[in-house]
Amino acid sequence: MQSFDNSERNTEPGAGADPATAAEPAAAGSPHRWRALWLLGVAQLMLIVDVTVVAVALPAMQADLGLDRAGLAWVASIYALVFGGLMLLGGKAADILGPRRVVLAGLALFTAASMLAGLAAGPEVLLIARTLQGIGAAAMSPAALSVIARTFTGSELSRALGVWSALGGAGAALGVLLGGVLTAGPGWPWVFYVNVPVGLVLLVCLARWIRPLPGSGGRLDAAGAALVTAATAAVVYGLVSAGDFGWVSAQTLLPVAAGLIGYLLFWQRIRRAVTPLVDPAMLRRRPVLRGLGLIFVATALMISVFFLGSFVLQNLHGFTALETGLSFLPVALGTILGSNLAGRVLPSWGIRTVSVTGLLIAGAGLAAAAGIFSMTVLIAATSVAGFGIGAVFVAAAGSLFSVVQPQEAGVASGVLSTFHEFGAAAGVSAVSSIAAGLLIPQFEVFAAGYWFAAAVAAGACLAALAWPREKAAGAVSG
Repeated sequence: MQSFDNSERNTEPGAGADPATAAEPAAAGSPHRWRALWLLGVAQLMLIVDVTVVAVALPAMQADLGLDRAGLAWVASIYALVFGGLMLLGGKAADILGPRRVVLAGLALFTAASMLAGLAAGPEVLLIARTLQGIGAAAMSPAALSVIARTFTGSELSRALGVWSALGGAGAALGVLLGGVLTAGPGWPWVFYVNVPVGLVLLVCLARWIRPLPGSGGRLDAAGAALVTAATAAVVYGLVSAGDFGWVSAQTLLPVAAGLIGYLLFWQRIRRAVTPLVDPAMLRRRPVLRGLGLIFVATALMISVFFLGSFVLQNLHGFTALETGLSFLPVALGTILGSNLAGRVLPSWGIRTVSVTGLLIAGAGLAAAAGIFSMTVLIAATSVAGFGIGAVFVAAAGSLFSVVQPQEAGVASGVLSTFHEFGAAAGVSAVSSIAAGLLIPQFEVFAAGYWFAAAVAAGACLAALAWPREKAAGAVSG
């Protein structure tokens, strides 16, 4: 696919050709491609919303189902753990079977599991339903991004990635708002029931408007899939635990160490397997590594904004959960605007310029939130940060897909989505550790978390500036 760094042709080992040749030629002329993009974006939005929509409903669930503290934690985290752990497997399945088939199967499972979760009369059924939701999401999300990468070309691809990133980036804020509205209204089961009509409509429309895309065929490396799934789940679990127990606790270090060992074994596996889950050469490409780094940082910053903001608004300013969700709408709108604008300028500006600009804007917004004691400034500053983070989301996807071939699009999407989950888990655990007194209603406690996030954005900006320019035929660009 095309390098967005203004180069004539990327010569990175394993790099793809121009998007006009990397995507299937018939895809560019598909009359329903933009309609399908928006539908896939809404489906992705639904998956992201389900990460945060449960948070506001947990007290009501506890009262109705008799959940203990551990049960509450698992209801909130099991979906994200399964979602993140199985994403690479879902992406590889999309490459082998064809992404359209996997999108529809994953969406159908997610919709059915949502109905089961709403009907749950006890904690066991609810946890099973949340696990099934995670499996469906892990299949659908990377497969949907693979459809986009194989359907759009050239400048259209960057615009499509902007739409995708905008809708996904707004999901966390909309989840908090939707959770408050539904829990306060018809009740907590509706945080799950609402997925059912939306999912059914999406299934019908996507089955009609996504054209069949061929799979590569072949066999799935079951051993490699088991290794990477277990390793990813262990690392995500360890990072989540760091927020509760600290970075040097056994609850954090042991799962992370087990996950790292699992990744070492997985690396050995993919180097020797006849049909590896991931081609090791793809993971060595510099644009791929840059994209993974950017998505990790962008997601960590975004989740930090919502996590810290929720405590500031509720514990310091006395907002209700619903009022907090409404206050996050400007952040969601900023993310949407930043993603869409970045998608339009990415082909002309290049990945480095877009990522550096986005990180600078995000860092400035976070620093303003940390340094000024004002609720109005906090909402405005975090909205500015959301604008910059939205641009970084697009730069991350653009960098990765600039060197990915169509037959790799699914697994590449899975890798990108996995680092998205890593970023979310790391962001929450880091800022909760920095702002150790989150329940103390003092601005200085929260400011430390915002300063830390601003420093991360500044460091990532310097790293983006120092990243080597991609080599092109007869030219160097960045």
